[in-house]
Amino acid sequence: MNYEILISFALATSALAISPGPDNIFVLVQSITNGKSYGLATVCGLITGCIIHTTLLAFGVSAIIASNESIFFVIKLLGALYLIYLAYKVFKSDGHIDLESNVTPKKSLKGLFVQGFFMNVLNPKVTIFFLAFFPGFLFSETVSTVWQFYILGGIFMLVSFVIFSSIALLAGQIKSYTLKHENSGLWLKWLQILVFIGIGIFILL
Repeated sequence: MNYEILISFALATSALAISPGPDNIFVLVQSITNGKSYGLATVCGLITGCIIHTTLLAFGVSAIIASNESIFFVIKLLGALYLIYLAYKVFKSDGHIDLESNVTPKKSLKGLFVQGFFMNVLNPKVTIFFLAFFPGFLFSETVSTVWQFYILGGIFMLVSFVIFSSIALLAGQIKSYTLKHENSGLWLKWLQILVFIGIGIFILL
């Protein structure tokens, strides 16, 4: 078992979770407008949705690996190219973090949990991202690929939960910081670009 790969995966997940995206911005807005508990409810829904994507990935890609290693290589190659494409998309985007346009009507805690869950499960981009991100971090030649994907999924969910929950709990301070430091979004934008490119190169090599 290669623990260095698992550590690399955890670090890459941390960088991605910190970088501004629709999920963590939504969590931040809910905490700012409705309260920390509402932000945490959203986090729980989003993270729970990852179980579905992990399961689809674990059994689908594991079957491909068992049947044809060449096809698996093509999956990793396309995954790397997709991550580099995402880096390009971030590069072309505005580095400004806009919190005002994401304000949504207040819902119950259960309503936000359900919304977070379906936001994740019904988003095809999450499925594609998991397919691009996870296969390059398989870490063992003896552990079954199904279990490896579930372990990676567990690490992804744990790291994302900790960071997203921190965003929910520190929402007020984060908003104040972003308002005082206009370049913070730009720094996070370039962090995201470097992470996407770094992961893509890692998968290719």
